Amino acid sequence: ARRSRRVYPSQALLWYEKDAGSLFESRDAGFPDRGFRGSSGHAAARHDTGRKGRLKMRRDEDSAATDPGAQPYTVQRAPTASAPGPTPAPDASTPDLPGCRPVSLPRCDLDDWEGRRLEYWDGDTETAWVVCEPVGVAHEHPLGRLATLCTLIAEARGAAIEFLGSTDLELHDEHGERQKILQADQCMYLYPGRARLPEDGGMVVGKHDYPDVVLEVDHTTDVRRWKLGMYESWGFPEVWVEVPERWSASRPRGLRPGLTIHLLEGGRYRESDESRAFPGWEASAIHEALTEAEPTDRTHARLERVGRTLGKRDGTGPDDYPLIRSLRAESRAQGLAEGWAKAVRGMLLSRGIAVSEEFPANAPGFAEAREDVVIAAAFACGSEEDFRVRIRGG
Repeated sequence: ARRSRRVYPSQALLWYEKDAGSLFESRDAGFPDRGFRGSSGHAAARHDTGRKGRLKMRRDEDSAATDPGAQPYTVQRAPTASAPGPTPAPDASTPDLPGCRPVSLPRCDLDDWEGRRLEYWDGDTETAWVVCEPVGVAHEHPLGRLATLCTLIAEARGAAIEFLGSTDLELHDEHGERQKILQADQCMYLYPGRARLPEDGGMVVGKHDYPDVVLEVDHTTDVRRWKLGMYESWGFPEVWVEVPERWSASRPRGLRPGLTIHLLEGGRYRESDESRAFPGWEASAIHEALTEAEPTDRTHARLERVGRTLGKRDGTGPDDYPLIRSLRAESRAQGLAEGWAKAVRGMLLSRGIAVSEEFPANAPGFAEAREDVVIAAAFACGSEEDFRVRIRGG
């Protein structure tokens, strides 16, 4: 267990045991066993360890005698066992959302909420669980990078992919009222043209089509504990959980960097090495691509292969993607122009006519001239200047 030692004004030697998630008081000789107070004189029972088990303290009436001005609290004693006992299974009816804290959020204030990012909202209790840590680069980088990667896949496939970003996923009651809300980090639709997408507000289960992939980034949270079960019960077909390489002191225990793919089969999730929505894209390769400073040649090859696989299945290709089609047409036109110029230059040289190094690119109107006019000028001209005159006249 990691221990950080600090002597508080009460002169008790205290340390925090990460494994147990609690603050303990030393029983070493020379340190009186007395109540613990913060430097302000107020009891420190509100001290937050950042874990589900908050700082556990109990009242100790005996210590009041030694310090009448104190509010006498003593911390939980260190366990005598060398290893913590088994953790009981969380109550399925109570959200277990590490890295989040509950706040009161009435239904009428939902649309005006401007606080920290919501992880979950329960309409029965009108309680929201908000992420404790502010959003930072480690959490946001994978989201932006995934959009870039999937755009490259879309170009190879020949069809656009829609990203909804951080989206409210809502469960409504029989009256159409929002009953529960999960907030995803990223939602992707592979076929936005034929999917029922939300136009205003969140995605409603039973009204809109499910995203093909939901991405959750666990930097200071852990969706495996409870939120993933909600995705499963609501029927989301594929959920990716990415744990960034960058470490955080607030990261829950047990999380290791990497990406895990969860596929819904028979109403239950199973872990998979490969995506169903993006055939051939493996979890390890996705994580590698999300953490690279810039996409490598190997990543580009994988993206093209995935895009081509999707295109083959859908009957599309790069020329069906508007931007790629335009760029390819421009490239083909440029290639034809360069080849045409080389042929005209060769025709004049074969006739013994000297030409400059810039010819015929420096001939006004050459690129726009009709092929028959260019051929006639090349055969009839007596010099480079004569060719220019004939091109302009044609």
